[in-house]
Amino acid sequence: MSSTKNALVTGAAARIGACTAETLHERGCNVLLHCNSSVEKAEALAARLNDTRPGSAGVAQADLSSAQGVERLAADCRAAFDRLDVLVNNASRFYPTRLGETRPWQWDDLLNSNLRGPYFLVQALLPELKAAGGSVINILDVHADRPMSDHGVYCISKAGLAMMTKFMAAELGPEIRVNGVSPGAILWPEHETSDAEKQAILDRTALGRPGEASDIANAVAFLALDAPYVTGQDLAVDGGRSLNI
Repeated sequence: MSSTKNALVTGAAARIGACTAETLHERGCNVLLHCNSSVEKAEALAARLNDTRPGSAGVAQADLSSAQGVERLAADCRAAFDRLDVLVNNASRFYPTRLGETRPWQWDDLLNSNLRGPYFLVQALLPELKAAGGSVINILDVHADRPMSDHGVYCISKAGLAMMTKFMAAELGPEIRVNGVSPGAILWPEHETSDAEKQAILDRTALGRPGEASDIANAVAFLALDAPYVTGQDLAVDGGRSLNI
């Protein structure tokens, strides 16, 4: 059996997901890059990775907010790998839902993509994860524990994912480890945060600066590859932001 580890990263076309996929690939993993709408970006990243190590990266497209999309991605993963060492549930949707104005479709969209999708993806890939003694890393949020104004449904979805992390760690050990990483101010939300809002967040961050996608990617790689006795944990990579929320 090959000693090369296999990793599936959801939402891997850009930002933290892309950096995580690149980092795992640098650590020697074969990677399957999941995307939804950003197929061209994912294919470009896979091409770069394959230039470095031929046949080491592939792309799978699926909408993880739907049950059919989850099953499609699981099937694509089984076609690519006979065992799965690392599953990174990074794909997530983020937008405000003001209380009193929240629409039912927004609730369904955020809960389905951020919570239901990861749950059923793990469930669908249990045989492959067990075969490898695999590791699941869920990308959480420091606001899973402390609410963010006007983003209640998003925070609820991440709080559910945090509980899912603990529940699955308890249920799936000793074969499978399950942990979470909670980013703080790493990459600002696109088109949503003013300079004043950014500075206010940094003023309440102990390290006084934003982090980088590589900070999250390295934490994921640590939990996935270097921490065989760690499970059920939520590692905040937030520069101390959670001290002052």
